[in-house]
Amino acid sequence: QAQLVESGGGLVQAGGSLRLSCAASSRTLSTDITAWFRQAPGKEREFVTAIRGSSSSTFYADSVKGRFTISRDNAKNTVYLQMNSLKPDDTAVYYCAACAYCVIRHSHGYPYWGQGTQVTVSS
Repeated sequence: QAQLVESGGGLVQAGGSLRLSCAASSRTLSTDITAWFRQAPGKEREFVTAIRGSSSSTFYADSVKGRFTISRDNAKNTVYLQMNSLKPDDTAVYYCAACAYCVIRHSHGYPYWGQGTQVTVSS
């Protein structure tokens, strides 16, 4: 089983950057897809980005294309989310999730989740 831990959140001004990390407790994940979702207070959880281990294919929500980049370091069992040109609308708790096979953009199909890390973007 996979256990995920997010880190790297914080408070930044609009236009700034942050890099989030999602680390697995074991050296090898028994999953193929790792994704980032986010949730703001009073709003539903939404898809941000994902990466496939088998093909290295990446997927992005339209709202973050050109600003966010997902990547992985297999030696460290870690997936990263580089966030540039941050906007106040990016403010949310960011969650790392993983699955062996699922509909990539739908949160209900992911069995493994981290605890979340807060990202706050001020204007």
